[in-house]
Amino acid sequence: MKITFSQPSLPGKGTIVAGILEGKKLTPTARDLDERTSGAISKAISASRFTGKANELLDVMAPAGIEAERILLLGLGSPDKLDAASAETLGGTIFGHLGGSGQKVAAVAIDGIEGGVVDAVTVAAHLGFGAELAAYRFDKYRTSEKADQKPSLAELQVMVDDAAKARRTFGPLQKVADGVRLARDLVWEPANVLYPETLAEQARQLADLGVEVQVLEEERLRELGMGALLGVAQGSTRPPYVVVMHWRGSERGANKQPVAFVGKGVTFDTGGISLKPAGGMEDMKWDMGGAAAVIGLMKALAGRKAKVNAVGIVGLVENMPSGTAQRPGDVVRSMSGQTIEVINTDAEGRLVLADVIWYVRDRFKPRAIIDLATLTGAIIISLGHHNAGLFSNDDALADRLLASGKAVGETLWRMPLGEEYAKQIKSDIADIKNVGGREGGSVTAAEFLKKFVGDTPWAHLDIAGVTWSSKAKPTVPKGGTGFGVRLLDRYVADACES
Repeated sequence: MKITFSQPSLPGKGTIVAGILEGKKLTPTARDLDERTSGAISKAISASRFTGKANELLDVMAPAGIEAERILLLGLGSPDKLDAASAETLGGTIFGHLGGSGQKVAAVAIDGIEGGVVDAVTVAAHLGFGAELAAYRFDKYRTSEKADQKPSLAELQVMVDDAAKARRTFGPLQKVADGVRLARDLVWEPANVLYPETLAEQARQLADLGVEVQVLEEERLRELGMGALLGVAQGSTRPPYVVVMHWRGSERGANKQPVAFVGKGVTFDTGGISLKPAGGMEDMKWDMGGAAAVIGLMKALAGRKAKVNAVGIVGLVENMPSGTAQRPGDVVRSMSGQTIEVINTDAEGRLVLADVIWYVRDRFKPRAIIDLATLTGAIIISLGHHNAGLFSNDDALADRLLASGKAVGETLWRMPLGEEYAKQIKSDIADIKNVGGREGGSVTAAEFLKKFVGDTPWAHLDIAGVTWSSKAKPTVPKGGTGFGVRLLDRYVADACES
């Protein structure tokens, strides 16, 4: 769908979307329409329960007096609550209503919201961003879908007084949307199409945007001593890879020290010898959601030319049962030199992350490390599908991430860390073991990762409950969510850019 910006004017075709403020207060465009249609807007509102609350919708068939084919009244809510995030929801709501309506063109008037939290230009740009996010769909494997089952809306025109400024504001947001779409695409792909080698190829394509991409193959991983990651991969015929992506948007002064983003990339997780139940195992194609978010983030940062020195690194493996697979009870040596007793081969993501975190810490000396992983089912038991779990050894970093998540609607909930949890992963045969029992499972997983961080400021985002959605939201269609791209892009913008 194409998003355009223009000066306010009543369109000659398609649907015109006019805002109504809470309390049935008509915006200037709505008043103009009401006058041109002999009071049809006021009559329609009076004959309904529509009051102008945020995201309320009321269809009005276009009567004589205007050229547009249809009028859609959109509740804007109260101006003092209309911020960038709520504007994005409005954009998603519009697309959700009109996307499959048969209409090809719609025009949204942004006026009459003076005195709000943000100005009309910001509302217009973020409304377009929300519509762009909502318009995503993954349909490349649908071969028999009929035309009337596909979205019809091809263009959304956002009308605002300073259209040129809105267009400039929208530009970087569109690049973030590109990153979100990439992350969603990667999560959606089936595991016979997306596996370590092909996911590495997807990351290589970021070189076209100016990202330096280095792909470490299996022989190099052995030379580096990544025994924890290699232990997970040894059951699969598909070789593992580690991909390092470096965006050098700013290397001046304090910003020369990069911020590092680490993603778990288990392209399919059977559980290994600790085999998962068959029911729902098909969902484990998206156990690489952390890697998808990091790759999508790097595309967003490069696309909008972020003024930051950022490193994205992903560990890519497939966890399979076979005659060569790692067994419960095996002991592996991580790149850090620490030995790990593998109690459960289905707790594989932390083994992958252990070596990758150590590598990025040792090579790049980052000012902060943030990892993302669909790490534990325990976090879903704790937080459901509404928040990702946040674990951190640094309060300032945690607070920044919490604020960034709240700002973009990708919310986090901070979870505890502590020595009592760390005791649960002490091993009788090795330095540590990879699980600590059922109690506090997401916390002990985070404590495991903490062993490889040292004193670097670090945050771990357990995104197991938010990487895939079983139902659509205004700006997040059903399926792969791309969770983490917008959150971390906002973190970079607020905390890292010069």
